[in-house]
Amino acid sequence: MRDPADLFRLETDCDPGDLHASVLLVALGGFLDAGNAGGLATQHVLQTREHRVVASFDVDELLDYRGRRPMMTFERDRWTSYDDPALLLHRVLDADGTPFLLLTGPEPDYQWERFVEAVQQLMRLLDVELTVTVHGIPMAVPHTRPLGVTAHATDTSLLGEHDAVFGSVQVPGSAAALLELRLGEAGRDALGYAVHVPHYLAQSDFADAAVVALESVSGATGLHLPIDELAATAGLNRAEIAAEVADSEEAAEVVEGLERQYDTFIEGKRRRSLLATGVSDLPTADEIGAQFEAFLQAHEEDEADRPDGAVDEGRDGDEAPGRGEDD
Repeated sequence: MRDPADLFRLETDCDPGDLHASVLLVALGGFLDAGNAGGLATQHVLQTREHRVVASFDVDELLDYRGRRPMMTFERDRWTSYDDPALLLHRVLDADGTPFLLLTGPEPDYQWERFVEAVQQLMRLLDVELTVTVHGIPMAVPHTRPLGVTAHATDTSLLGEHDAVFGSVQVPGSAAALLELRLGEAGRDALGYAVHVPHYLAQSDFADAAVVALESVSGATGLHLPIDELAATAGLNRAEIAAEVADSEEAAEVVEGLERQYDTFIEGKRRRSLLATGVSDLPTADEIGAQFEAFLQAHEEDEADRPDGAVDEGRDGDEAPGRGEDD
């Protein structure tokens, strides 16, 4: 492997000693970001929070331009602009003035291992302790219900209370997922949030998903990231979706079917299962004993109240109904 340090360049006006931050937020565009959840979240952060670029990556080494051709503008008889792709590391201040790092830009097409090692070198240089990734994944859920989140981490203690939706599955990899895997192998803390986006909105901007993504990040890191403007955008977004669904009988039927499926699933989770395997779902030995004692006491009281000569059918020594002595 060629030297990973050659993949990035620190800004010349930056003193690494002044750039330390304990949290790195990663949101790379490209392969999978349903609803543009990660893209909208990082766009909101950069539009509303004070920030500066501290490092940039050599995209000529990492991107397949023919696979994702950058846009250029042609006016009458000449080319006037080129939308050059950029993979940048920003230093951002949250609403309380706490610094964190934000890595944004297109996901690398090439040299994933070298890129991941380059990111880790920057993390060591800037004293990053926790890495968080965010993106959206398409799911068969309706936009009219609360959005779910699949959380994952190098250490399950980072997740807190969280219900897993998936078991063991194989999915196409991503540079961000590889980064989390390699960080875990190195004993470093990393976690990620995949927001569940209605599959019929996967190719659209779905601001609700970005809101959930930033709320998840704030909850995990303690960063103060106001989302008022993003929440307002999400409200307008929902109104537009509602209008489009109302104009299409077919779309309305799809949403109603997903609502029934979602509600059935949630109701099933609320009910106690007699086949529950989780320890928290099972009664303790003391609870079982107390219930059994209560049953015996009620049974004894019932016996005491029974009139003399009354027969309790089916008890030992009594004849069961429908059976003769010769049976």
